[in-house]
Amino acid sequence: MKNIFIYIVLLYSGFAFGQNEQLAQYYYDKGDFEKAKISYEELLKNAPSNTQYFLRTVDCYQQLQQFANAEKAIQERFNRYKQGVFLVELGYNFQLQKNDSKAKNYYEQAIEKIKVSPNDVYGIANSFEKKVLLEYALKAYQTAMQIQPTFNFNFQIGMLYGQLGKTDLMIDLLLTESFTNPQNTSLIQTQLSRFMNGETDNTAFKDAMRKALILKTQKDQDVFWNHYLSWFYVQQKEFGKAFIQEKAIYKREPESLMSIVNLSQFAMNEDDDETAVEILNFILQNTKDLDLLIQSNAYLMQIKIDNAPEKDYPAINQELQQLLATYEINPFSLSLQLIQAHFLAFNLKKTEEGKAVVKRALELNLNEYQKADAKMELADILLLEEKYNQALIYYSQIQLDLKNDVMAHEASLKAAKTSYYKGDFEWANKQFKELKAANTQLIANDALEYFLLINDNTAADSTQVALKAFAKGDFLIYQNKKQEAIAQFQNILKTFKGQEIEAVTLLRLGKVYESQKDFASALSQYQQIIDNHSDGIYVDEALFFSAEIYNDELKDTEKAKPLYEKVIFNHQDSIYFVDARKKYRELRGDKNL
Repeated sequence: MKNIFIYIVLLYSGFAFGQNEQLAQYYYDKGDFEKAKISYEELLKNAPSNTQYFLRTVDCYQQLQQFANAEKAIQERFNRYKQGVFLVELGYNFQLQKNDSKAKNYYEQAIEKIKVSPNDVYGIANSFEKKVLLEYALKAYQTAMQIQPTFNFNFQIGMLYGQLGKTDLMIDLLLTESFTNPQNTSLIQTQLSRFMNGETDNTAFKDAMRKALILKTQKDQDVFWNHYLSWFYVQQKEFGKAFIQEKAIYKREPESLMSIVNLSQFAMNEDDDETAVEILNFILQNTKDLDLLIQSNAYLMQIKIDNAPEKDYPAINQELQQLLATYEINPFSLSLQLIQAHFLAFNLKKTEEGKAVVKRALELNLNEYQKADAKMELADILLLEEKYNQALIYYSQIQLDLKNDVMAHEASLKAAKTSYYKGDFEWANKQFKELKAANTQLIANDALEYFLLINDNTAADSTQVALKAFAKGDFLIYQNKKQEAIAQFQNILKTFKGQEIEAVTLLRLGKVYESQKDFASALSQYQQIIDNHSDGIYVDEALFFSAEIYNDELKDTEKAKPLYEKVIFNHQDSIYFVDARKKYRELRGDKNL
């Protein structure tokens, strides 16, 4: 019974202590430093060795300009523990009082402390960094390395060089550290990438990185530097240049094509089809691995289908048949079989033949992911045929079989779109709402787009007449019936002129025209959004898509530049902000990206 009583008392004390800490934090965050000071003093009285409480108490004194109290507390702490970090605190207390000579004196004492006790560098350098005393932090690390040669603070020193604007020193030191200690390369590349892709204009930094890496590859024949230069080009999405480096590596180390295979994926993900085709053909010429041969051919066929005019369909159909005759119908060739099924159904409009290909594949000895791939394709074809409920059954099976997997989320998104196409907006929106939090950014963005679409147009029109017409247009796009889709969206613009649905209809219509290479009509739709819906949620897309047409398709950079500029300065929360900024810098003349 006594033990239980002691336990209850301790539990209550711990709970009360936790509440006091939260209260102190609340006052501190709120800026009520008088109350925060009292709370932290009380906490410190109960836990006198707690450094966090002590530093917060001192900070409150300083915020209240009670510098004498702060100095007394810090001096007592230093006398008791003899830790160099408190010398930094004393110096900073005088710096806040504009007494720079005394501040400098204590900072130098802290550096001298490292010479006597090198292990003190961790606390001292960290304290300097927290107070943005970067030169002193740099001096602390350098002093420790001089006294204790086994210490390695090259990463920390390199990052400080970067913060101090000494980028050439930063790059040289971090690249040398990567080569000397390859296990640190991933961490170093992460930080270098942050500098390259930061909010400010880092063209000079990227240029210096490029030059330093090229110089390394020229002076040192180690393939390490070719790998590093390839990584750099991938960061800049210059996949053709990265491929040159990867080929140089492969000539000297022909054991594996994995880096080149990964590069082909990067190029495809960024729609650099020209480079992707070049890389995939290189893989075909240099491998006998069956999986690689099949997968590379599958990717090449998909790129070919995506870019082919209708007159090329018979030749593509024949090529698919020849590839399947070569690699045979088995689990290894599933990717080619599913591409053939999709091509038959969506491009040649032979849905029965497409379904037959998938059903034959499902009879093979497939693993659970292969089965999910096949079921997904079958569901897609059933949806194409407007067999909504049958499609939903297969999407649901994938969700149950691969719970929490990316493929399950993709199936959930397709199921939500199926409900949307058939006009069941309430159920669809519940699913879109859940998928907004999906781990995969593309799925989350897609779900958010439809969630906003349904919400906005239900609030504006409770009968959902316009939304139903719009969903029909979207379904016609899914069915690859582009002319019918154009007619449907044009009818919506006439029938619901000036209503909520207008802006998104113009956007959809623009994208359909783009897919048909009718860039003049696409630009016309986007311009109407820019002119008439400038305060809406689609204007950033209209600006960016217009800029992309002028820049990539019409080669009219003078018209593209101001459009990118508007995205950058007026729509910083846009998902197109980063790409717009990069393109704008290129057009402005910053070619060394």
